[in-house]
Amino acid sequence: MPRSCDAAILTHVVDYETVIGLEVHAQLLTRSKMFCSCSSDYASAPPNTHVCPICLGMPGVLPTINEKAIEYTIMTALALNCTVAEHAKFDRKNYPYPDLMKGYQISQYDAPMGEHGWLTLDSNGTSKKAGITRVHLEEDVAKLTHRTAPEGESYSLMDVNRAGVPLMEIVGEPDIASPEEARQYLMKLRAILQYIGVSTGNMEEGSFRCDANISIRPAGTTEYLAKVEVKNMNSFKAVYRALDYEAQRQRQELEKGGKLIQETRGWVEEKGITVSQRSKEYAHDYRYFPEPDLPPLVFDKAWVEEIRLRLPELPGVRQERFMSEYGLPAYDADLLTDSKAMADYFEECLKLTTGSSDGANLHKKAKTVSNWLLGDFSRMLNATNTEIDETKVTPKHLLEMLDLIEKGTLSGPAAKAVFEDMFTSGKTASDIVDQKGLSQISDSSTMDAVVQAVVDSNSQACSDYGAGKQQALAFLIGQVMKETKGRANPGMAKEILVKKLGEKKDA
Repeated sequence: MPRSCDAAILTHVVDYETVIGLEVHAQLLTRSKMFCSCSSDYASAPPNTHVCPICLGMPGVLPTINEKAIEYTIMTALALNCTVAEHAKFDRKNYPYPDLMKGYQISQYDAPMGEHGWLTLDSNGTSKKAGITRVHLEEDVAKLTHRTAPEGESYSLMDVNRAGVPLMEIVGEPDIASPEEARQYLMKLRAILQYIGVSTGNMEEGSFRCDANISIRPAGTTEYLAKVEVKNMNSFKAVYRALDYEAQRQRQELEKGGKLIQETRGWVEEKGITVSQRSKEYAHDYRYFPEPDLPPLVFDKAWVEEIRLRLPELPGVRQERFMSEYGLPAYDADLLTDSKAMADYFEECLKLTTGSSDGANLHKKAKTVSNWLLGDFSRMLNATNTEIDETKVTPKHLLEMLDLIEKGTLSGPAAKAVFEDMFTSGKTASDIVDQKGLSQISDSSTMDAVVQAVVDSNSQACSDYGAGKQQALAFLIGQVMKETKGRANPGMAKEILVKKLGEKKDA
């Protein structure tokens, strides 16, 4: 009788790929609201002060179209490589919600202003087009603030100031394959909106908002599983974290035998998770119909071409120019041009530079400025949540500090401390160096004495260097910098150290 054996259980591991589509809402920088003359500059205004019968949704009122908002939307469609429609119209999107006083939102349904565009992403070292389905225009809704009374009862406050502000929606194709690509897409889109001057692109203030649709599917297939909409993400970091969490959650749900359902989930920043908000098994019927109080839109081709000719240099073109004109690596050029304010600051620095007209000097200065902007400068901006055009360090002040370093007046380590002082106080580098006595020590006799003291007190490191351990020299230079509080000239310190260690070895 043959010996029995346990049955082997073979588990087929399915490799899933992520599919993401983004819907972005951007408030437009018009002076007035979309369908009335109320000011759209509501952010710092007392609640319910930028209102009128139209944005309050009173019966019998008639909206009028903000032409500048139309122009900005067409400008955006062109910048996103969209085809601009010859005809468009507004529609009523009906749904009951407390922040929508009329019971409907004026939006666009089947006749948007722009369609079939794209954004170029860098994916794994290659370029990739992420499709733009449509660009259309609508009105923003009121803002609800939910609170809980000391007695424990919950209530909501409504501020109508935001209602009616022009809101552009940019709907992307499900061409995004990872949370990192989603973050890159949003950053590039925001940069374009800032470059053409149609939106601030500020996620924290709500002028640039994103909802993400994410699903997974077996690799190599074309039909994805249940689509999940993720909301409540108010930063690029939050978008990345939420999508990364959701992609993993969906895979784990299937691995343990569960079922994915079509639903809306909210991102909870404090816990780093998404939570279910409502099921979306069935599409909501918004009962769209043409807005009867607004005329259809007809776009003259000559007017559209005039707008196209007024488009400024866009981020992708500027990135290529930074590489060719200033000799910057692709990495530097990409990061600098992600923010129009950062790119403008960088170029202003180079305009103020003297003696850098020839290519080699210009490229060297450009790389030095770039290193500071992407290094210590960005670190301080992030730490203080400040935009570069709000900083106290002007391009002229930054260049002055770099000149002090180049002349040997200020050492590299000391420059970091000087820059932090400049950033917080607004003082010039020269003033800070003079006040704190931070000028670089380049006097040979002073340096000789410091180096001798370091050699005398670090006999083991000196012996290690004599035995051929080069890292010992770096340690000794570090001790010289420590003794001089970063003021020593590193090149001179190394030269004197090598000379003294050689004499010590020969003795």
